[in-house]
Amino acid sequence: MDSLYYLIPIALILVAGAVWVFLWSVRSGQFDDLEGPAHRILMDDDDPNIPEDARIKKK
Repeated sequence: MDSLYYLIPIALILVAGAVWVFLWSVRSGQFDDLEGPAHRILMDDDDPNIPEDARIKKK
């Protein structure tokens, strides 16, 4: 029974911390664009991955 005197305040502090982190992430814009990163994977980059000076030139 004595352990409840320690566990209940610790649980309340953890819940308050989780709520604070969630509200901070919503206010800072973490959940603004949920579909953008998923569509960005499918888009093709036009830039080549190999730099010009490292390419083997065909003769």
